[in-house]
Parts: sequence; C-alpha cells; structure tokens
Amino acid sequence: MDEVTIKVQGMTCGGCVRSVTGVLKALPGVADADVSLEAAQARVHFDPAKVTVDAMRAAVEGAGFDAPV
Repeated sequence: MDEVTIKVQGMTCGGCVRSVTGVLKALPGVADADVSLEAAQARVHFDPAKVTVDAMRAAVEGAGFDAPV
C-alpha cells in the first residue's frame, strides 16, 4: 500500500468531509481515506496497481471540490 496526501479545497463542513471520504473510499484500490476539514486535505492509503492519484483527484473534483496539484 502507498499513501498520498491530496489537497482538497472548498470543504466547509462535516458533510463535505463525508462526501469526499465517500467518493475516495468508493474507488477500487483505496483502502482508507482520512479527510481533514481543518487541514484541507485527504490522506489516502491505496494500491497503486488499482488506482492512480489522478483518478483520486478526479473523484474529489467530481464531487464538487478542488484538488489542486
């Protein structure tokens, strides 16, 4: 398993955190996602053979948030 920290902009509440957590955990290959409103980031444990960091950023952006590089 690898770990990556993805910046997440646009979260304003616990519901946003749950939304980002949900879209990340729904991706095949994501073992865990720890999303922090205060830090504006998601720390994700994932299998790089099954999912890419770009796919995770795209999922976050598809949920309506920004995931800048």
